[in-house]
Amino acid sequence: MKVIAIANQKGGVGKTTTAVNLSSALARRGQRILLVDLDPQANATSGLGVDPEKAENGSIYSVLLGNSTLESKIQETPRPNLSIIPSEMNLAGVEIELARMEDHLLILQGILRQAKKRRKFDFCILDTPPSLGVLMTSALSAADEVLVPLQCEWFGLEGLSKILHVIDQVRDSGVNPRLKIEGILMTMYDGRTNLSRKVVQEVKNYFPEWLYRSVIPRTIRLGEAPSHGKTIFEWDPHGTGSESYDAAAKEFLRRHKVRPAPVAA
Repeated sequence: MKVIAIANQKGGVGKTTTAVNLSSALARRGQRILLVDLDPQANATSGLGVDPEKAENGSIYSVLLGNSTLESKIQETPRPNLSIIPSEMNLAGVEIELARMEDHLLILQGILRQAKKRRKFDFCILDTPPSLGVLMTSALSAADEVLVPLQCEWFGLEGLSKILHVIDQVRDSGVNPRLKIEGILMTMYDGRTNLSRKVVQEVKNYFPEWLYRSVIPRTIRLGEAPSHGKTIFEWDPHGTGSESYDAAAKEFLRRHKVRPAPVAA
């Protein structure tokens, strides 16, 4: 099992949209996926149709405090190959409790290291909060790789430099020296504007080895789907949003030297 953190400390960049729909796309391509919602706002949870209020005590909160097991929190979804550990508002309180613990950045890392040994999943996707708090840094400490969603705006480039700096700090601190950038996925792309094209070109100039060739368009359908508890593949299966996330998933698998399986009928 490889652990991938979907991370950007800036909000509104399509991070949770990417976590939900990339997880779904990979599951549709035959990969066994565990999505862990680490954001107390629980948007990935509700985006998959799980009621956060009914997920009370179902989050990773008690696992991080050593009071329960990771396996006890895993919920299967109606989607084949896709499981989730949901979030809840109470997860916000774990930041304070973790910060009091010695080596708190190593706790999630140790939990997921044990999960790797069981080989139940191919990939674990961590949806992180839009902040630089304990939950975000714990995710970076536990991840093998980081996928950075980046919206096609100039402010996005400023945010990119910050998240790359944080990743360097986690790596250089010795907490997770093998952490690497999996890629940068451009989101909210509008091909009709010069701005979107210029931002993509700017990232390509500086980080060509990280930039995904696939781009995620700005579409109303991607914004609608979570309000119905559906992935883009369920809400708009033939639209540009679903086509783009499927293309991103195939590119992701090629980067990991995994042959994409055909989507099950």
